[in-house]
Amino acid sequence: MDFSLTDEQEDFVDAIRRFCDHECGTRDQRERLTDSYRQHHNAEIYGQMAELDWLGVTIPEEYGGSGGTMLDACLFMEETSRGLAPIGGYATTLIVAAATGRFGTEEQKKEILGGIARGSVEAIAMTEPEAGSDVGALTTSAERVNGGFVLNGQKVFCSNAHIADHVLVVCRTTKSESKHEGLTMIWVPRDTDGMEVVPIDTMGGRETNHLFFTDVEAPADAVLGEVDQGWTQLMAGLNVERLILAATMLGIAERVFDDLIVYVKERKQFGRPIGSFQSLQHRIAEMATEIESARLMTRWVATLIDEDPDRMLPREASMVKLHVTEITRRAALEGMQMMGGYGYASEYDMERLVRVSLASTIYGGTSEIQRNIIAKTFGL
Repeated sequence: MDFSLTDEQEDFVDAIRRFCDHECGTRDQRERLTDSYRQHHNAEIYGQMAELDWLGVTIPEEYGGSGGTMLDACLFMEETSRGLAPIGGYATTLIVAAATGRFGTEEQKKEILGGIARGSVEAIAMTEPEAGSDVGALTTSAERVNGGFVLNGQKVFCSNAHIADHVLVVCRTTKSESKHEGLTMIWVPRDTDGMEVVPIDTMGGRETNHLFFTDVEAPADAVLGEVDQGWTQLMAGLNVERLILAATMLGIAERVFDDLIVYVKERKQFGRPIGSFQSLQHRIAEMATEIESARLMTRWVATLIDEDPDRMLPREASMVKLHVTEITRRAALEGMQMMGGYGYASEYDMERLVRVSLASTIYGGTSEIQRNIIAKTFGL
């Protein structure tokens, strides 16, 4: 299999690197853009990327995008993460874009996909206080009223809801014996009456939220796809969601490695650079090998999706999410350890990279859940 990039893709990667170096390449720039790292998304940077036609990389040209591949999107996420660009809203936006492209009506595609290409942020709400890994246990209801729906319930850990134009809410429209039946996806604009967005303080800053729905009204045309078919639609989108998370964390792992190499070449102990000690060299060699395997697996799964976007890839999607996030977590912790006290100090980026990597093995399906899914594909 040939995982080499085309000349156009190489130019795309180079352009993103130059942009990140120029716009957010220093700590002073990043602190200004993120309110001293309390925010993970900057509308100014995001808008500049929209003007460069980068946000619509996978969106068809008729909706304002560039009609690129999933591999192109992975390259974008990898390089912006590596460059520490504050565009945390893009990951959920791309997840929503994929679902809209597959199940949306023509009007929904024009509004949502066109908005994304122009710079809008979108969010999806699944998790509830009693329905995390067990998504099918969700209880947020959408009752049919006057030809539309009225939503009541609560969601938690909804990333980017506070900056999103819309929240795609997964709710229960029909009660049945099977918890996986009777779910529906419904669009709710962020400023809708009755939806309250409450921030959750995290190690990574302001990025996720509680959502409270109190008699929130939604018209019939706010449904994405088919009523009561939300579970099937969710499963169809997991290929993309897990790959997106993997590509994002691949860039974080690469940044860990880049920063670590610079540090061990400059930091001296016992009269010589610490990178000259064999114990560190071996650990860095292992890290480089693992990151390369993560890069190859990410491109492999992206290629599989591009070959057939409708194909279900439960094994491969779970493998790439599990493999890349676990490698990134290990790399960041190793980077902190090898940098010693400076790896723990906020004057370096390593401690933030550690915090980001720790969350990655939890959201989007924990590592334990990914292992369960992989095992089930072997009939276990």
